Amino acid sequence: MRTSTDSALSPPRAARRRWWAWARTLGGVAVLAVVLWRLGTGPVLDGLRAIDGWTVTAALAIGFVTTVCCAWRWRLVAGGLGVRLPLGSAVAHCYRAVFLNATLPGGIVGDVERAVRHGRDAGDLGRGVRAVVWERAAGQVVQIAIALVVLSVLPSPARPYLPVIAAVAAAGGIVVALLAWAVPRSPATRWARAARTVAADIRCGVLARGTWLGVLLASAVAVAGHVATFVIAARTAGAAAPLSQLVPLTVLALLAMAVPMNFAGFGPREGMAAWAFAAAGLSAAQGVATAMVYGALVIVSSLPGAAVLVVRRIRVPVAAGASGGV
Repeated sequence: MRTSTDSALSPPRAARRRWWAWARTLGGVAVLAVVLWRLGTGPVLDGLRAIDGWTVTAALAIGFVTTVCCAWRWRLVAGGLGVRLPLGSAVAHCYRAVFLNATLPGGIVGDVERAVRHGRDAGDLGRGVRAVVWERAAGQVVQIAIALVVLSVLPSPARPYLPVIAAVAAAGGIVVALLAWAVPRSPATRWARAARTVAADIRCGVLARGTWLGVLLASAVAVAGHVATFVIAARTAGAAAPLSQLVPLTVLALLAMAVPMNFAGFGPREGMAAWAFAAAGLSAAQGVATAMVYGALVIVSSLPGAAVLVVRRIRVPVAAGASGGV
């Protein structure tokens, strides 16, 4: 039986979506392949072999903190939109999402899955999906803001480009404001309804009095956790540079992960790390090794999500069998 969503997607549109999904995955694979071809796999393998018990324990501990922070942020945003989400359920959903993101092509499969699943469980698919979209967007905005502060305070290869980046960001904000102002005010227009929905979501789900501070705090702690994991990966890969040099390079590599062209997070991150480490006077191969070790640590820290998946697969058949026996 076809759902309304399936019927709304015309064959050409569905084909474009499949093409874009494959293009994003293959693009990430291509970037990673070129980087490894140019720099070799020796440093990468050495870095992966250097992962020990302490590194794994640290990754699991930091991963727990960042996952709880993301779950708390999601719960705050969902509550602002009027969708109930217990913290324990949010943590389980986030762990599963991180595991799927870290192991499946595209890097966003887990977030899509948790958005749809929570929306259906809550009985409001639209608000459930929008809660995840705004939660992720809020995290990205905070990460970019922290990155701009770090890159402007600490020396980095990106410092000469900061004025251009700031100008582009300001221009983008002006364009968005102009587009919002130009949207027709008639309630009958689709764009007007969409604009009102977006404004209401941001006002109630992100910027509400009891929400914005928690969203900011959770996002900042999550970013700090990602940076700490990347620094541990750098040390594991043999980077001996001081933190004042490693942190800006880490921020650049993490920003590259937002590029929607990767294979389970791999691709642009390694390319950016190679450029940043080389531009900072370090080895490009060491940058790639650091990024690869970071990816491995992310997979390790997401392993509780695999346990969540297994538990759910066990519970669902049991519940189905129990309901069938009534």
